[in-house]
Formats: sequence, C-alpha cells, structure tokens
Amino acid sequence: MDANRPDLRKLPLSGTGRLAAMNLKSLEREALNLPPEDRAKLAQELLESLDSLSTAESERLWLEQADRRAREIDAGVVSLASGEDVSRKARALLK
Repeated sequence: MDANRPDLRKLPLSGTGRLAAMNLKSLEREALNLPPEDRAKLAQELLESLDSLSTAESERLWLEQADRRAREIDAGVVSLASGEDVSRKARALLK
C-alpha cells in the first residue's frame, strides 16, 4: 500500500468520519467515474485489504453477504439462475 495514501480500512463508513456522509451508493458512483487505471488500482487495494481480515471477521462478512442475498431472493429483487444456464452463458462468452 502507498505510504502517502490513507489506509481505507481505518476510515469509518459510519459515525462522524470522512466517509460517514458518503453512503455506499454514492461512493460506488464516485469510484465508477474514475479513469480505468485508477479504478483498477482502487479495486486492487480493496481486494488486498480483505486479505488482512481475521478468520472471524471474514466469516462474519460472508454470513452478512449470504443473509443479504437470501433476503433479496425472498423479496424477488433478484432472480436465480440454474448452474446449467450459468455454465452455458459462460462458455458462450469464452468463445
């Protein structure tokens, strides 16, 4: 990680910190407006930040993700696709 850049893991996403006023959607919108090279660098740093999570924190985050996805499925916000459909589409994309 670049010593001149703040450690994003230490900036709160809620509370009174810099990122508190910026919700996840607006943060995502801002990130998507970055030039491709900057988006790639940001994505790499975000992914690397996940490597430093404890096992308990990683498990907690995966459970939260699974719970969120289950709620989206139950609410009809997303639809399910069969493994066969996903495989067929993936093979078609790779041709």
